[in-house]
Amino acid sequence: MGNPNSGKTSLFNALTGLNQKVGNFPGVTVDKKTGSLSLEENLKVSLIDLPGTYSLYPRRADEWVAYKVLMNADTEIKADIILLVADASNLKRNLLFCSQIIDLKVPVVVALTMNDLASKNGINIDLAGLEAELGVPVISVNARKNKGLTHLKKALAHTIHQQLQPSTASFIDNKALAPQSIEAVQQLFPGMSDYAAIHHLINHEEFPFDTITQDTIEQIEIDHKFNPTKTQAEEILQRYQHIKQIMRKHVAEPDPMERKMLTDRIDDILLNQRWGYIILLSVLFMLFQSIFWLARFPMDAIEYCFKQTGLYLNEHLAASWWSDLLTNGLLAGLSGILVFIPQIMILFGLITILEDSGYMARISFLSDKLMRKVGLNGKSVMPMISGFACAVPAIMSTRNIENKKERLLTILVTPLMSCSARLPVYTILISLVIDNKYYFGFLSLQGLVMMGLYLLGLVMALIVSYVLKGFIKLKEKSFFILELPVYRAPRWKNVGITMIEKAKIFVMDAGRIIMLISLLLWFLSSFGPGSRMQQVEAKYTVLMQQHPANIKSLQKNYSAEKLQNSYAGILGQAIEPVIKPLGYDWKIGIALITSFAAREVFVGTMATLYSVEDNDNSSLREKLQSARNEDGSKVYSLAAALSLMVFYVLAMQCMSTLAVVKRETKSWKWPVIQFLYMTGLAYTMSLLVYWAFK
Repeated sequence: MGNPNSGKTSLFNALTGLNQKVGNFPGVTVDKKTGSLSLEENLKVSLIDLPGTYSLYPRRADEWVAYKVLMNADTEIKADIILLVADASNLKRNLLFCSQIIDLKVPVVVALTMNDLASKNGINIDLAGLEAELGVPVISVNARKNKGLTHLKKALAHTIHQQLQPSTASFIDNKALAPQSIEAVQQLFPGMSDYAAIHHLINHEEFPFDTITQDTIEQIEIDHKFNPTKTQAEEILQRYQHIKQIMRKHVAEPDPMERKMLTDRIDDILLNQRWGYIILLSVLFMLFQSIFWLARFPMDAIEYCFKQTGLYLNEHLAASWWSDLLTNGLLAGLSGILVFIPQIMILFGLITILEDSGYMARISFLSDKLMRKVGLNGKSVMPMISGFACAVPAIMSTRNIENKKERLLTILVTPLMSCSARLPVYTILISLVIDNKYYFGFLSLQGLVMMGLYLLGLVMALIVSYVLKGFIKLKEKSFFILELPVYRAPRWKNVGITMIEKAKIFVMDAGRIIMLISLLLWFLSSFGPGSRMQQVEAKYTVLMQQHPANIKSLQKNYSAEKLQNSYAGILGQAIEPVIKPLGYDWKIGIALITSFAAREVFVGTMATLYSVEDNDNSSLREKLQSARNEDGSKVYSLAAALSLMVFYVLAMQCMSTLAVVKRETKSWKWPVIQFLYMTGLAYTMSLLVYWAFK
């Protein structure tokens, strides 16, 4: 456990070897994460990384997760030892939480992190004196460089061998805060510490007790006139008085006015009222330019490899259903997955650099003023930016927003952020209708359009939030307190691991869905009602016999008509009247339906449909480029492609997101509202865009 941004998750990763996400901003851990750790040859333990919290008075959903474990109110986890992570460069604030845990009378080992930063700031800590003062082991560690970890493991093992004895000394005299109330609770729960009894008086409604126990504690409060606010205020004052004495005796600090830290000097520029916003827009602009510019070469190489493989297989395999399945089902589906890996890796790599360097927290700070105007606050920015990667963990990370209304609004608008699943759709459509043109030699027109799509999602999210804030009747005081971490050089190993892990997740999770749907689509596109398929076959058998000179064009027409009469064709033509006003044909309709499993399936769907229809070895981009309507006009005209991009920006096409919204809001009401408003908004805006550009 520990304060947010104290190096807790980094230490967890260093001890367990788990490549869990590490971010340099508060609130990165939003749930319990578990790993195993060997302290000695025959001593193996489970280590659980809990969300960061500043004190034992929780406000946010993620703080309640940690609090309930400490108070033995978590149904799944009973902790034997608390490994408390404290930031040496900000010791005064960290000691508040530390002192509260010590007073719970649970076994504690303190890991002191950020020691290099403390030394750089001229802070010297007397570890032996601090340890004696607190009455628990205090170990200096550096998780980034794996320093002090062996010593920490020994301290944990020693605590276990001592039969998990907690500290006997109390940090403050807790019983004096409410003596009669505490004694009454201790009679109800024999062996409970004085400080734990105070928390049972304050928060018993949140604990899993039966009605009789709840009523008994409530009666104790009434009988002894227990005042939770006064008790809490008095406790915090006493703790800080003791912490002040400890700091004076055991910590040597320079005068804060003596020197200005490098971080402060950088913040003078990056948080400037004018330059801060210009720099922020420039960073986002470079992010989207880089996605196109850096990924172009590996994407071209992957596309070329698949094209050559398809050519080779068609030349060397005998014509049969299984060779058709291999080339037009399996290979087409695989190409739809692997070609976009470079862009996804680059996007996640750049976001990780922003997090790791400390700049992501500054984005929240800069955005707070704007966010408040639409019913959100600065803390909403982190989930929304995380939504550019994936909406599921982004929605889970809203737990660090204290205000219920702001949290609900953030959950409802986060899916409007263009997640990485939309990236393949944008890429293929932009390449079809937007020229690969550069302004001033480095500004990519395609990159500008891509940035425009991301900004459209962001702007619509703000507009929707502004509208919805009037309908959600929750009144609660809102405030925005955020710790700005120091700037650090990104951990390149962490960046690399994140890129590889996200590529694996895309291939394994999204890839499985894309492959399954591609194979199912191949079946639905290759087969149809017996009588209809037989009629098409009979018709073209006669035509090919009558016109042997035109056999190549007749084969192409045969494939197209066969596809129209397949199960997939019948389904697509059934929904075509609904999507025709948006400029879409029935094939795009099938892609829209399959995209509800996962948005990135769009590319795999089109790859399969066009491979079945036109079994040549051109790339998917070339096939889509040459696709024509019955009147000879392009299927993917500028108007239709832009309309389709806008639909994918705004539509709710992710079952996983709806499931996590249900879990976080504990109701089906909000996922249903979210699905209806996003689908309606997507249809309306796509219709307007199509008619505007038509």
